[in-house]
Amino acid sequence: MPHRGATTRHRRYTSAAVKTTSEILEGNRVKLSVEVDEADFARDIDAAFSKIAREVRLPGFRAGKAPRKVLEARIGLAAAREQALRDGVPRHLASAVRELNVDIIATPEIEITGGQEAGPVCFDATCEVRPVITVPGYGGLRVEVQSIEVTEAEVDDVVDVERRRLGKLTTVDRAAVEGDFVVVDLIGRRDGEPVAGLAVDEWSYEIGKKWVAPSFDDQLVGSSAGVELTFTDVPSGTDIPADFEVKVTAVQELVIAEATDTWVAENVDGHDTVESWRDSVRTRLSNNRVNQVRNSVVERVTDALVALVEIDAPESMVAADLQRRVENTVRQFQMQGIDIEQWLQATGQDSASFVEGIRPQSIKACKVDLALRAVVLAEGLGATEDDIEREFESMADRSNEAAIRRADQQGGGKKKRPRLYSVEQVRAAYQANDAIVDLAAEIAKSKALDWLIHHVEYVDPAGTVLDRGIVLGLTEADEAAHDDDSDDQVGHDRESSDLDARD
Repeated sequence: MPHRGATTRHRRYTSAAVKTTSEILEGNRVKLSVEVDEADFARDIDAAFSKIAREVRLPGFRAGKAPRKVLEARIGLAAAREQALRDGVPRHLASAVRELNVDIIATPEIEITGGQEAGPVCFDATCEVRPVITVPGYGGLRVEVQSIEVTEAEVDDVVDVERRRLGKLTTVDRAAVEGDFVVVDLIGRRDGEPVAGLAVDEWSYEIGKKWVAPSFDDQLVGSSAGVELTFTDVPSGTDIPADFEVKVTAVQELVIAEATDTWVAENVDGHDTVESWRDSVRTRLSNNRVNQVRNSVVERVTDALVALVEIDAPESMVAADLQRRVENTVRQFQMQGIDIEQWLQATGQDSASFVEGIRPQSIKACKVDLALRAVVLAEGLGATEDDIEREFESMADRSNEAAIRRADQQGGGKKKRPRLYSVEQVRAAYQANDAIVDLAAEIAKSKALDWLIHHVEYVDPAGTVLDRGIVLGLTEADEAAHDDDSDDQVGHDRESSDLDARD
């Protein structure tokens, strides 16, 4: 169904002053038909006259103090009614949307059908609404993550790197081969003039690194002490050739010690044996791997969830999300003192390509939104009053911590006490902006994502099922407690839903 709470194709909301009916249309749209009686709209006309009074200047009256009768005589009732329609219709529409719980995702198309000149005001609003979908298979979701097993070959690689780091360079009387170090005097010239960064004496360079130019290492292979080389090549990071002059003063071989208990005791802090050292390396690699997997869990779970969504994300949702992302990016650049136009030029982009580059993120975000809402409905994970109240408390705490941190950073002199926010102020701000429904939806989606993270099956690239507790860093007690909390929440929400239905 296309909007929250709808169970039939027609719904009706009636108050003392406003009558509203809704009709579900094709294509995730709802038509709201609103009728505002004359008495209620008269208050809109009064507000319009007050607004006009603040904007016009009449001789003998201060701004905003001209009586209505004077204004009506001067500008006429029609002008005020027109202003009342402009200001009042959006307000009455917002009230109807709130009362009928219509989940609008784009600016409605409004048509005034009566009351332009007199009588009750009637208008139709065609609203695009968020589609409500189902996500078959979310309960048995398998999520592939990086393998958490550390192989002996990976341990060998770390051990070998450390052995090489502690190796000794020994001068040898032979031709250089790949892997040797050569000590060289190097200069690169263009038109006879030295090139910046290509003039160095007694430089120790490992053949095979390919740092200097494409053929540089090949030229050195087979050389020995005393050899002088001249050749032309394009230095790395440039596109203009240079003439190289290289004199080899020594060829050195890296002598790597065998990893024995004695060598480990002398060279590796905290370890006396090879086995102890390798165990430590293995543990470190394993911890790093597990942390990488944990950091990727949310992205991998949402990727797998999106793959189950069978519809395209509504373009209006994508466009709105895209606009927010672009605005946030521009704001971050401004905070860092970066001119976005210059940045775009430096990265070879224009505004259109930059925005299109962000579009896939917006498409995914919108599909995740729809899918998580589907899990909320299927699992009964709606936000409770306690959930909302805890979020208000958390927001107040975060705002106050940020205010105190900013005050501390300013430092110096007599610091002003930062303005702190109470839970009541945060709650009032959300109520004033009619944003509690949206907050509840975000809380519910967070609960759905948490439910998924703790219920999906994690596998490595080979298809081996991984221990969920290890992947998420949970003990058996943690998992049991989470399952109990989830069961209690589902039971509570479903009981509440049943009571609502009976009412």
